[in-house]
Amino acid sequence: MTTVTQTMKRPPRLDLARLPTPLRRMERTHAAKNVEMWVKRDDLTGSTLSGNKIRKLEYLLAQAQAEGADTIVTCGGEQSNHCRATAVAAVELGMRPYLLLRTEDPSRPPATEANILLDRLVGAEIRWVSRPEYARRAELFVEVADALRAAGRRPYLIPEGGSNALGAWGYIDAVEELAKELGPGKATLVYAAGSGGTGAGLILGVKLLGLPWRVVGINVCDDRDYFVRVIGEIIEAAITEYELSLAFERSEIEILDGYVGAGYAKSRPEELAALRDLARSEGLILDPVYTGKAWYGLQQQLSLGTSLGERLVFLHTGGIYGLFTDGKQAELSPLL
Repeated sequence: MTTVTQTMKRPPRLDLARLPTPLRRMERTHAAKNVEMWVKRDDLTGSTLSGNKIRKLEYLLAQAQAEGADTIVTCGGEQSNHCRATAVAAVELGMRPYLLLRTEDPSRPPATEANILLDRLVGAEIRWVSRPEYARRAELFVEVADALRAAGRRPYLIPEGGSNALGAWGYIDAVEELAKELGPGKATLVYAAGSGGTGAGLILGVKLLGLPWRVVGINVCDDRDYFVRVIGEIIEAAITEYELSLAFERSEIEILDGYVGAGYAKSRPEELAALRDLARSEGLILDPVYTGKAWYGLQQQLSLGTSLGERLVFLHTGGIYGLFTDGKQAELSPLL
């Protein structure tokens, strides 16, 4: 098997995640859908650091350390898995986390539960921002960074989801890891698309290793056009910045749209029922925001007879803490 060579312009990386994560065959799902189904357990990259975000943070925080940062600034929704992982990892490395968290009414912040509880437990500074404010988060980043520098601090800014050319290396690594576990032959990787960085890394990894694999995203927010643009921009930036000898067209990006449902982080009963059914058939716990929506979408596509290949690998990107809010527990209770 071809591997990503060490002669590439590869950035420095920290050792934060528990790797490699397991690849598990989903026996009962295989029998029910007549397709070879596997799950890549990236929810097991750690405990409080669990999920796909920590793979990206290994690269991003390495750069932050190299630049002498003492404060890590990032952003996300109020129950952001990325912000929680960033806050925990930053403190582990001796840096202070500063989070811009989107909520409906900043004057009435949400309860201290689930990811927010962990954010506060490690001492993250939290600035609650409204949806209109969050829409101009690039400007907010500049404002916050300027204020921190004026106070004598050294901030390092990480975009939403850790999704940029540097963070994408985390999923170039994951493809190399998965290729060793899965072995030769065709496969289709299916993932939840939330900020674009995971998809970009998967596509880059498959191309760099010359694998006969498809990469298919199921978007949990926005729409197909948005993700083709965002993922395309990250891939193009990585090719340029790291001098990767790759041909790439945005038409290669596959997104299965139509499963955002009620909206980002909002669940429909049928999505939660699919999450429940998988827990009962495979003992596999998904999250309601990302993998739950993506799994529901994948099952719907298989039921419709969509051709996705004979060997599927579902990427479990973590997020279990999203189940532990009063709101999600109230929605799930009638289904249990």
